[in-house]
Amino acid sequence: MAYHNYYEILGVDKGASEADIQRAYRKLARQYHPDINKDASAESKFKQIGEAYEVLKNADKRAKYDQFGSAWKTAQQTGAPPPGWEGFDFAPGEGFDFGAGPSGFSSFFEMLFGGGGAKTWSPHQQSTPRRGADLESTIKVTLEELTAGGKRQITLQHRETGKHQRLEISLPPGARPGQRIRLSGKGSPGSMGAAPGDLLLKIELVPHPHFRVEGTNLVTTIDIPPWLAALGGEARVRTLEGDATIKLPGGSSSGRKIRLRGRGLGRGKDERGDLYGEVRIVVPESPTESERELYQGLASLSDEEEVSPTEGE
Repeated sequence: MAYHNYYEILGVDKGASEADIQRAYRKLARQYHPDINKDASAESKFKQIGEAYEVLKNADKRAKYDQFGSAWKTAQQTGAPPPGWEGFDFAPGEGFDFGAGPSGFSSFFEMLFGGGGAKTWSPHQQSTPRRGADLESTIKVTLEELTAGGKRQITLQHRETGKHQRLEISLPPGARPGQRIRLSGKGSPGSMGAAPGDLLLKIELVPHPHFRVEGTNLVTTIDIPPWLAALGGEARVRTLEGDATIKLPGGSSSGRKIRLRGRGLGRGKDERGDLYGEVRIVVPESPTESERELYQGLASLSDEEEVSPTEGE
């Protein structure tokens, strides 16, 4: 059986923590996912990454892999060491150590005859049914989908078989970025007839061209001409449900925020955050002759006010 160095596949050290392994897997899975990477070898690499992560993220599987290398599955399924492994305890890839130990005998012979205190496998150690591991993935949703909730079709690829599976999920009302949706029984299969694990889908928000997310609130811009900023009046503002009309106070400078209550992201079943429209004054790129004359008139009035003497001088 060919030996696959799972640590090398994920690019981590043998002493890597569970968090290090998870970070390495997520980075590589995004890089080699067949839906993103169209290279001919991407799918094969993606499967190797998934296989390595499936083993190293599980403490029991990882321990067996460290002890038996590519034969770890046999040890887990049978509850006994693979043929020829009885009494040996070394990490995969390290091989035998024929160097002399403290007693003058090589560690290889000490393992055979008991001098090195090598671990042995107890015949009473039997495997028991074990629930399948939970799997985690991400699902990308838009602001509109996040607000409306409802059904969503997704396609997943099985790490071991490479087969694709279509699933229907429900986005709960008031779902938030970073929240996880649990699909029971859609994770890794259990051993010896045990129940499969669950699939956890982490909600990842697709950037929106017109809205910025701040907690449960949304921020958008309100483009207005200079005269509307000075005099006030009705202005149009984007919302997730379409445009809305607001009353803009006179003397509104750029950066002023107008709040629309309950037009943000969901806070719960029946609550939503707010939407803030941020004023941005926009001048014509190519003003007409009449507009230019009006602006020049305003500039002249402004200059006169600045140079007029104060009373009493």
